Amino acid sequence: MNAAKRQNIFSLRKAQRTWAMAAIHGEVDRLARLHDRIAERFRDGDRIIYLGNYLGRGEAINATVEELLDFRRRILARPRGFACDIVYLRGAQEEMWHKLLELQFAPNPGAVLTWMVREGIEPTIRAYGGDLRQGFAATRDGPRTITRWTSALRAAMNAAPGHTTLFTSLRHAAVTEDRRVLFVHAGVDARQKLETQRDAFWWGDSDILTLTAPFDGFRRVVRGFDRERRGVVETEFGVSLDAGAGRGGRLLAAAFDPDGAVVDRLEI
Repeated sequence: MNAAKRQNIFSLRKAQRTWAMAAIHGEVDRLARLHDRIAERFRDGDRIIYLGNYLGRGEAINATVEELLDFRRRILARPRGFACDIVYLRGAQEEMWHKLLELQFAPNPGAVLTWMVREGIEPTIRAYGGDLRQGFAATRDGPRTITRWTSALRAAMNAAPGHTTLFTSLRHAAVTEDRRVLFVHAGVDARQKLETQRDAFWWGDSDILTLTAPFDGFRRVVRGFDRERRGVVETEFGVSLDAGAGRGGRLLAAAFDPDGAVVDRLEI
């Protein structure tokens, strides 16, 4: 695996339990309450992984990012707390945000922006001071105007302490040190090795719950986004965590042992 690909796959070293947080979608109140309950249970050897979609759909985008940063500080302030205890994955919403900031390079920016709005990015645009009407007007005016619009969004993000640092630290997937358990945002393409997944982490059309054999040698694959919002669903080779936070549902987190078995779960 080359250096760039290694950088995008995080290794959860010496994890006794791994807490996995489902898609949040700006539900800061639920997130804060869930953080408090995880903090009560968190112990030495635990790790916490956020499975993406912190942004989008919900209205409290900035407050959600602030809560993520605050809980990281709380974990690091614990005795024997380390930065490697916490990892953030890039979800579809974060991938769209990254692409939105480069909208001027899209071959059909108007169509791309329309698709992003349909997928729930408008609250994130508003959170960083953007006006969607101006965005669409810019797509009709050309790359120079689009660049001014996206540059203003980027400047607002950079002005929020810690936000840019968080977004640039996002990983594509995480694995336990012994490669028994794989954590992803939405899915994997079972026909490809882990290191060649590309957009399958966010936009793949396969369902990990239908896996009939271990994917790439992993005992289990855990995901945090399910379009059907079915809550905690376990199959032999896959686990899905998503009860629809930000889409009228509740926020989920679950703790996994080194073999990928669910040993604790929380829902708010």
